Amino acid sequence: MRRIGPASVTRLLGAWRGEGGAGPAYRQLADGLRLLILDGRLPLDVVLPGERELASGLEVSRTTVTAAMARLRDDGFLERRQGAGARTRLPSGPGARGGGLIAGSEGDGLIDMASAAPPAADAVHAAFAAAIQALPAHLPNHGYGAIGLGVLREVLAERYTRRGLPTTPEQIMVTSGAQHALALMIRLHCGPGDRVVIDHPTYPHAIDAIQRASCRPTPVGLPDRGWDVEGVAAAFRQAGPRLAYFIGDFHNPTGRWMSPETRAAIARAAAQTRTVVILDETLVDLWLDAPIAPYAFDEPAEGLVRVGSTGKSFWGGLRLGWIRADAQTIQALAPRRVSIDLGCPLVEQLAAAHLLTTDEDGLAARRDLLRTRRDHLIGEVRRVLPDWKVASPPGGLCLWAELPASVSSALAATSERFGVRLAAGPRFGVDGAFERFVRLPYTLAPDVLTDVVDRLAMAYSRLRPAPSGVRSSMGAVV
Repeated sequence: MRRIGPASVTRLLGAWRGEGGAGPAYRQLADGLRLLILDGRLPLDVVLPGERELASGLEVSRTTVTAAMARLRDDGFLERRQGAGARTRLPSGPGARGGGLIAGSEGDGLIDMASAAPPAADAVHAAFAAAIQALPAHLPNHGYGAIGLGVLREVLAERYTRRGLPTTPEQIMVTSGAQHALALMIRLHCGPGDRVVIDHPTYPHAIDAIQRASCRPTPVGLPDRGWDVEGVAAAFRQAGPRLAYFIGDFHNPTGRWMSPETRAAIARAAAQTRTVVILDETLVDLWLDAPIAPYAFDEPAEGLVRVGSTGKSFWGGLRLGWIRADAQTIQALAPRRVSIDLGCPLVEQLAAAHLLTTDEDGLAARRDLLRTRRDHLIGEVRRVLPDWKVASPPGGLCLWAELPASVSSALAATSERFGVRLAAGPRFGVDGAFERFVRLPYTLAPDVLTDVVDRLAMAYSRLRPAPSGVRSSMGAVV
């Protein structure tokens, strides 16, 4: 039976108490714990500290803790067994309050700002129609394939070659998304207790994959601009990592782009310590300000791995990604993969091959749409919440907003009462970092984004005193 101590709960909660009209302390505490359970920072089936211990750790009355625990039990987030303490869980049933993990659940009435994922591109339906047309040629075969369908691997190899990185199909493995690709790479190179260097903040599910493989993420903080190359090199030397994971192309959540010079410097530092570097290129197609040339330095023959996905460029429902590595790495991955799955569905692979060869116009339209929504959201945040700092990212799907105070978790919990689901800043880091930040995707329609900002302004006004004379468009003082 897993237990968590009061010090760990206190660290995870961070700045859970708002100011002014944020509501009673017990409700704020219950909201903070509920958010930790929903976004995965507090695992399921973990026994919480006793009420007296937790009250002491949080420096609140036991009455406050007791009331918060009762609220969580009533909402289905805790289960108490005689003599066993309160265990975390998720509520069951379609009417359960709260609903889901970072991606949320449909039909719960909340505007989902926790998911940085656009809807399907217009060409997706036609791509599946083309895939069905091509399917009969593949039906006489058994349909399995641990490294992927040959036609898709050829398309991907040609795509890398066209962008300046000569690649053969033998250097490609098709996976069930970039997350699956990362998990396979961890399985190949790491064992329990091994370290994996990450940029910090980073994609939450990458942290999850590292930790659930019993590995230890070693964060290197992102400076105001670019990447801390010296910090990365020092982490390689001092931590002895087996892997490093970076999002160089329109980084999630900050949106920044890694220059070729930085990529080359990191690759050189990794080669000196025999660290395998994974570059996540899930967002590479979504440049918004200017086209990029991602392969502009002399790359090593091995030790630098790329993972990609159709999820953000076309549609998450395709559930297809890939690994681009040296042929020996692909050959080593194949026998390890078959203990997990025997390959990806053929129809989806055929649809992806069609999209990757025919939909440059569709990608251009997608970039135009996202550019308009990015600029609209930036304008709304600056108008309604002028004390929040937002920069315009050169690409990707989200803004990384800096708040005036460390209230991200409290804001994420409070915003649900105003109809908006957020992913709190600490979800993108380790050890409770980023309480001063919140990720704001711009994947929704402009009128919805306007509504979201107004609702966030009302939620934020419950947590912090408003600057004199500043009002949102809905009349809430912020």
